[in-house]
Amino acid sequence: MAPQARAKSWTLLFVILLLDGAATTFGASSEADVLLKFKSSLEDDKKALANWNGGSPCIGDQANWIGILCTNGSVWGLQLENMGLEGEIDVDSLMGLPSLRTLSFMNNSFDGPMPEIKKLGALKSVFLSYNHFSGEIPANSFAGMSYLKKLHLAGNQFRGAIPSSLKQLPRLLELRLEGNQFTGRVPEFEQSDLLLLDVSNNELDGPIPASLANMNSSSFSGNKGLCGAPLSPCTTADAPASPDKKGSSSSTAIMIFAIVACVLFLITLVLLILCLRRRNRTSQSIEAPPPSNLQKKASFKEDSHIRHGSSDHSSNGKKAENFKLSFVRDDREKFDLQDLLKASAEILGSGCFGSSYKAALFSGTAMVVKRFRQMNNVGREEFQEHMRRLGRLRHPNLLSLVAYYYRKEEKLLVSDYVENGSLAVYLHGNHARGKPALDWPTRLKVVKGVAKGLAYLYNELPSLIAPHGHLKSSNVLLSESFEPLLTDYGLIPVINQENAQDLMVAYKSPEYLQNKRITKKTDVWSLGILILEILTGKFPANFLQQGQQGSDQDDLVTWVRSVAGEADQWPAEVFDKEMRAKSGSESEMLKLLKIGLRCCEVDVEKRWDLREVVGKIEDVREKDSDEDFYSSYASESEVRSSRGLSDEISYSIPI
Repeated sequence: MAPQARAKSWTLLFVILLLDGAATTFGASSEADVLLKFKSSLEDDKKALANWNGGSPCIGDQANWIGILCTNGSVWGLQLENMGLEGEIDVDSLMGLPSLRTLSFMNNSFDGPMPEIKKLGALKSVFLSYNHFSGEIPANSFAGMSYLKKLHLAGNQFRGAIPSSLKQLPRLLELRLEGNQFTGRVPEFEQSDLLLLDVSNNELDGPIPASLANMNSSSFSGNKGLCGAPLSPCTTADAPASPDKKGSSSSTAIMIFAIVACVLFLITLVLLILCLRRRNRTSQSIEAPPPSNLQKKASFKEDSHIRHGSSDHSSNGKKAENFKLSFVRDDREKFDLQDLLKASAEILGSGCFGSSYKAALFSGTAMVVKRFRQMNNVGREEFQEHMRRLGRLRHPNLLSLVAYYYRKEEKLLVSDYVENGSLAVYLHGNHARGKPALDWPTRLKVVKGVAKGLAYLYNELPSLIAPHGHLKSSNVLLSESFEPLLTDYGLIPVINQENAQDLMVAYKSPEYLQNKRITKKTDVWSLGILILEILTGKFPANFLQQGQQGSDQDDLVTWVRSVAGEADQWPAEVFDKEMRAKSGSESEMLKLLKIGLRCCEVDVEKRWDLREVVGKIEDVREKDSDEDFYSSYASESEVRSSRGLSDEISYSIPI
C-alpha cells in the first residue's frame, strides 16, 4: 500500500474510533441528564438519591448510581423502593431512556392519579404498589403496552372499574390490584398464560368469570359482592333485580315450570334405572358410573370398556387390566382407579405439564394425582418399565411415586400428599397464604436436602443425562419438619421431545439455548438457580419463558451479579430480608451465595460438577465461629437493607 493510501486509512480509522467514543460518551451523558431531570421532579429527603450527582450512571452492566439497573452501558431499570419519595412520577422525562424495561417505585409516598406509563410502551414490568395513588384509572391507560408482563398496583387508593385495556395485553403474566377501592365486575381476561391475578380487598361484585375459576380463592377474598368459583356459588340474590312486576311474575312462572320439569325428570330417571337393573341381571354388566368429583374437576374420561370385577374373571381380561392403577410400591394402601375417581378432589394448581389434584380416599388417606398429556415419547412397555424404575427409588429427600395409570392420550402419576406444600409457596406466596417466612437455618437445611436428593438421583439413574431435569422451587415440597422432598424427577425420557423445550427446566439452561444440548451439569445449573432463589427470595423470571428464547435482562443470575459483584464482601441488598439471619451467619450465607453463582456459570466447563457442589454445600454451617464478621459489615448491611431493593418476582406457583 502506498504511503498516502496508508495515511488515509489510519486517518479514517482514527475518525471512526473518535466518533464511536463520542457517541458512547454522548449516550451516557444524555441518560445521566435524563435521570437528573427526573430526580429534580421528585420530592425526597435529599439523601436517598445523593449519589445521582454526575458521571455515567452505567459502566457496562455495572450501575454507578443507586437504584439503577444496567445492561451494555444503558439503563434498563429503575428500582427506587423504600426511599420516602413523594410527588408525581414524571413519565415524560423517562421517555429519554430508550432501553428502559422495568420500573419499581414500591413503598414510597407518590400520590395523584395513575401515571401515564403507556407512553413507555416498551416496559415489561411496572411495580407501583404501596404508594398513595388515587382516582379512577382510564379504560385505555394500558393500550398498546404489548410487552408488559407484570403490573403491581396493590395497596393504593384507586377506585372505579378495573381498566378494560388490561384484558388485551398479550404477554401479561401477573396482575396485582389488591388493597384498593375498585368497583364493578372482574373483567374476562383474554390471556391464556395469566399466572397470577389478585383483586382481593376491593369493592368488586358480581360473578367471577369462568376462565378465572382455577385461581386461588384468596385472590378474590375481601370483596363482599363477588360470587362463583373459586368462591361460594352465586345465588338468585346476586342476580339483578327485576324492573317491574311483570318481570317478577314471569320469573315466578319460569320457576314453577322448572320445578315441574325436575319432578318429571326424576320420575323418568327412576323408571330408567329400574329398567337398567332388570337388563343388568341378564347381561351381567353395568354401565360406567356418572362422572365423579375428580372426573369433573379434571375432565378425565374413562374408557367405556371398564368393567367391574377382577380381570381374571372378565370376558375381556386384557382390556380390563389396562385400565387398572399400576402400583410401584408395596408399602402403600391399595386402591383402584374407581376409588380414586370417586374421591373428593381439590385442585392444587396448574402448571406447564397439566393440573394437580388432592384426592381424599374413603379411608381418609390423601393422595396427589398429577395429570400429564405430553408423555408419548415412548411406548407402553418402555413407559411402564421406566415408572417401575422410578418406583424403586428410596431416599429421605425424594417424594416417591406410588402408582401410575397409562392411557395413550394421558397419564396419571399418583404420590403421597404433603401438607406443608411447596418451597415456592414459602418463598413467594407466604403473605397471601398465611405461611411463615423461612429463616436462614431452615433455608440452609432445604438446600442441603435438595443437594443430597439430587446426588442420589445421579447415583441411581446414571444413564440419564439430567436425572432430575425439572428442578425448581415448585417441585420441592416441604415435610412437617421442613425436610425437602424432590418431585417431578426423571421425566425427560418419557416427555414428548417436541414439547420438552417449553415444559422442562433443563431445556431452559444456557447450554441448550446456545448449543441445543443438555449435559450432566444441567441439573447443577438448576440447583444454582434454586440456591439464588432461596437466598434472595426472588423468582427466576427466565423459567417463565416459552420456547427457545434466552433469558432477558430480568434474569436472576444477572441481577445477583450486578448487585453483589464478585461477592467478595457482604452484599446485603441481595439477601431476602425475611430470612432473619442472626449475628455471625453472614459469612456462611455469603459462602452459599458464591456456590450458587459457581453453579450458574454459562460455560459448562467452568461450572462445578455435582459431586463438588454437594461437598461445598455440606461445608456451609448455620453460623460462623468468627463473630467479628458481623461487626465489620453490620453498618453497611443496615444501610443497604433499608433501601429494600427487590426484583421482578412471581407469586404464582406453577406445578
